[in-house]
Amino acid sequence: MIQDKIDAIKLKIETIADKIDNSKSFTELKMALLGKNGEISALMKNMRDVPPEQRPEVGKIINSLRDWANARLDEIEAGVKKKELSELYKAEKIDVTLPGVRHERGSFHPNTLIRQQLIDIFSGMGFEIFEGPEIENDYYNFTALNTPKDHPARDMQDTFYLTDELLLRTQTSAGQIRVMENKKPPIKILSPGKVYRSDDDATHSPMFSQMEGLVVDKGITLCDLKGMLDVFAKKIFGENVKTRLRPSYFPFTEPSVEVDVSCFECGGKGCRLCKGTGWIEVLGAGMVNRHVLEGCGIDPDVYTGFAFGMGIERIAMLKYGINNMKLLFESDVRFLKQFKD
Repeated sequence: MIQDKIDAIKLKIETIADKIDNSKSFTELKMALLGKNGEISALMKNMRDVPPEQRPEVGKIINSLRDWANARLDEIEAGVKKKELSELYKAEKIDVTLPGVRHERGSFHPNTLIRQQLIDIFSGMGFEIFEGPEIENDYYNFTALNTPKDHPARDMQDTFYLTDELLLRTQTSAGQIRVMENKKPPIKILSPGKVYRSDDDATHSPMFSQMEGLVVDKGITLCDLKGMLDVFAKKIFGENVKTRLRPSYFPFTEPSVEVDVSCFECGGKGCRLCKGTGWIEVLGAGMVNRHVLEGCGIDPDVYTGFAFGMGIERIAMLKYGINNMKLLFESDVRFLKQFKD
């Protein structure tokens, strides 16, 4: 009877052997035979039902079956591993004659490129970076900058008000007041960040980026401003570029100036970019108004200073020849991939 069971187990193994084609099926077969509750293990457990005088002989037969099963399973396992390895090699085979996969190199947004260049330029001249809050109160955005509530200059800026006192800042100049209130001269800071105005056309956006600069110390003059702007213009637009100052008006500076650079496209001869004038307006600047200094607790009879502000998008548009500001906000990869640092 025991021999019939052994023959049945051997037949089962041989019948299934050719159908085992993966490690999972092999493991299931091995457990079904030699596992704790496997068929061969069950034979050993049933030895207690065998008469004592027959147990030695039956034990030898079952051990012989176990040895045979282990050897046969080793052969099956070797075949399964060989087959799986062959399939793996086939799946991972690489045709070295095929063209390689090209990975596109990423690039920074033109605004980021200009921002980094400006920070590098002015940091090299000793400026520290200060970034103020984008949600400002009316005092820092207007009043402290010599623009009280009845001042006509408020009409120059279409402001997004959140409450009667809170607003989305219209200029990063607000950060200059925060610095002057908390730090005594000498002061030399650069304040980049996003600003918001209700304005939208080919050259304006409701949200854009500004870069404001402030220098306050003893003996600061308009000549210092001009010399610093000369360095800025040459590093951004080229060594042959010149700057000029034109009288203008800003409530927080006196005197105030508009700053032009000689056209880097035509060399000042007159072209479409400079509208035939040979000059391009790039930023506004001026000497910090006495009232602004006094409001921050700085004595204007001892200290003077200058401030300047530029639109980062405008500088990017000029440097890279972009004719529509909206291209900077559309996230079109075909446009953005043209810019490399």
